Amino acid sequence: MKIGYARVSTLEQNPELQLDALNKAGCEKIYTDQVSGVKADRPGLRDALAYTRKGDCLVVWRLDRLGRSLKHLIQTVEDLESRGVGFASLQEGFDTTTSGGKLIFQIFGALAEFERNLIRERTKAGLAVARARGRLGGRKEKLSPDQVTTMRRMSESRQHTIAEICTVMGISKPTYYRYLSKDSS
Repeated sequence: MKIGYARVSTLEQNPELQLDALNKAGCEKIYTDQVSGVKADRPGLRDALAYTRKGDCLVVWRLDRLGRSLKHLIQTVEDLESRGVGFASLQEGFDTTTSGGKLIFQIFGALAEFERNLIRERTKAGLAVARARGRLGGRKEKLSPDQVTTMRRMSESRQHTIAEICTVMGISKPTYYRYLSKDSS
């Protein structure tokens, strides 16, 4: 069974072009959404995915109607494939129920993985350059070494409660205990 999914982003847009194409492609059931593609929660898509069964094929007019990003698109199609459900895009002309369609989609997947690897490599290189210049990543220390010494003295004097010390230093109790454990090691 072919199940169609159509989406328009705004109320001014009309889904009729997509609906006509999906009907012409033989979709027996069509789900729609009138919501931006960047929204994670799309009731029509959720219902369409839940309705599909092994042997069915989810059909969209264009790829961008389904996925928020290439990563989301690949993830959705891989989920469909793992359930034995095909995927077809009318405008791009591919269908994962055919050998050629699977090949094209695997190429998309390989490109997405390549892009993720490039981003990871650039991030690592940027961090290495920053470290070489003496910059460390992460959050800055809440207290200076002098403040840690003052905090420690206040604690050892037993004249102040932990809550008072935290208020004076402008830190939380977990931060207080973290600094004490750092100091003692």
